Amino acid sequence: MDDKPADKQVILKELEEIHSLDHDYADGRILGSMCTEAHPFAKKVYCEFLDTNLGDPGLFKGTKQIENEVIKSIGDLLSLDNAYGNIVTGGTEANLMAIRAARNHARKYKGITDGEIIIPDSAHFSFKKAADMLNLEIVEAKLDDNYKIDVESVREAISDKTVAIVAIAGTTELGLIDPIEEISKIALENNIYFHVDAAFGGFSIPFLKELGYDLPNFDFSLEGVCSITVDPHKMGLAPIPAGGIIFRHSEYLDVMAVDSPYLTVKTQSTIVGTRLGASSAATYAIMKYFGKEGYFKLAENLMENTKFLAGNLKELGYELICEPELNIIAFNHPDMATNDLAQKLEDLGWKVSVAKCPVAIRVVLMNHVKKNHLKELLKDLKDIY
Repeated sequence: MDDKPADKQVILKELEEIHSLDHDYADGRILGSMCTEAHPFAKKVYCEFLDTNLGDPGLFKGTKQIENEVIKSIGDLLSLDNAYGNIVTGGTEANLMAIRAARNHARKYKGITDGEIIIPDSAHFSFKKAADMLNLEIVEAKLDDNYKIDVESVREAISDKTVAIVAIAGTTELGLIDPIEEISKIALENNIYFHVDAAFGGFSIPFLKELGYDLPNFDFSLEGVCSITVDPHKMGLAPIPAGGIIFRHSEYLDVMAVDSPYLTVKTQSTIVGTRLGASSAATYAIMKYFGKEGYFKLAENLMENTKFLAGNLKELGYELICEPELNIIAFNHPDMATNDLAQKLEDLGWKVSVAKCPVAIRVVLMNHVKKNHLKELLKDLKDIY
C-alpha cells in the first residue's frame, strides 16, 4: 500500500490498463467457458444491492425475502413445491453444501463416520474439493459407451459407507445428461442421499423439454433426488457469483446448522458467513425480466447455434464425439492431434478448451457466441483442415 492517497483518475487508468489484459466475452472468441456476460439489467440491480449481507439476514430482511423468492422460483422450475436452499457463489460451493449435508445426515441418522461418495468419472472437480474438505473417500463410477454414468457401476460401488451418490445433468465436458431416473431408483432403494449437479443444465433442460426436446427427467419429479445444484450465472444470465443449491427437505439444512450467537439469527447452515445479497437480487431481477418466455427463446437460440455448428463441422470432415444434448460440442480432426488443433485455434485468437474424457476440442455455445462468430470459426477450421 502506498503511503499517500492516489488520484482517482490515476487509479482508474491503471486498472483499465490491467483490465485490458482480460479476454472479453463480447468478442465471441471465448469458446470454452460455461459462463457468459451477464445481462445489463441484472448488472444494474446487482450494483444497487452491493452493501447487503445475507449472512446476517435479520438486518437485511428485504434482501432475505428476495433470496427466498428466488429459491421458490428455482424450485418451481425443478418440480419442487416447497424448496429450501440458498443462492451461493457458484456450483462449487453448492456442490460442497450438498455433500456436507449428505455427510452430516448420514453421520447423524446412520452413524457413518468414514463415508464414501460415488461420483461419475465425468464429475466436476468440485467434488474432489468437497471430499478433501469433508474427509470423504471418492468412489468413481465408470462411464458407459455414451460417456454417461454406468448404472451397474453405481450399483456395484454402493457399500455400507456410502453417504451420497452424484449424477450430472449437463456434464462439464460434453453437456450430457446422466441416466438420473435410474440412479434415483437405486438411491431410493438403498436409502442413500442423491445429488444432481445441474449447474449447467438446470437453467436450460426445463425450458428445452417444454419446447419439445426429448431430454430425460433429472429434477425433483424423481423421488430419490435430494438436492440439485443450478447456476443462475451460467444459462440464467445473472452476474457472477450466483450459484444455487436447492434441497428437497429442510432437514438437510438443519444437519449443517451451527450456532451463530452474535448475529440476528441463531444458526447458520451455509459455508460462507458473509454472503452478498446482490447475487440474489440480480437473479430475482433477471428471472422476472426474462420470464419463461425469455428463457424459452434463449435456450432455443443456443440449441439452434449448436445444431448449426455441429452440422457444419461434419460437412468439413471433423468428427463429433457425440451428438450434442445441450449446447456443448466436442470434436476432433480425423488426422490431427487434439492439442495441435487446439494450438492452431489459439494462434488464431480462439479460446477453446480440451476435454479429457475423451480428449477433444470442446466448444460451449453460450449467449455471447453469435452466429457470425461461428461462421468465422468455421472458416478458420476449413483453412486448418
